Amino acid sequence: MAQEISKGVDRLETIFGLQRGLSEMMKPDRYPRDSEKRVSALSTAIMHEAVELQRTTNWKWWKTPTEFNKVEAREELIDIWHFVVQASLELDLSPDDIVKEYKRKNEINRERQRNGY
Repeated sequence: MAQEISKGVDRLETIFGLQRGLSEMMKPDRYPRDSEKRVSALSTAIMHEAVELQRTTNWKWWKTPTEFNKVEAREELIDIWHFVVQASLELDLSPDDIVKEYKRKNEINRERQRNGY
């Protein structure tokens, strides 16, 4: 299990490194200067990308379903990941921090399920 977590953190480190490189390429005059405003902008981007992901599904029960395009859905999900990782960087969360916080919150959610949440 520890080796699996280590490998996962290594993969997160790779993703974080790629995102840092991408963010360095962005034009700073188009990005909010204040950390709170950046997190707000990233939250908005995450919500809009989530809507784009939802649009790849047949959520409209009144409409004739179409074939699910998994490739398009995956691309939208990766767009969400870009913004989530950037928000993590803005909040000074490292991959190790994310694993730690995920485990903490996962335990809270498990406890809620055990107690009929």
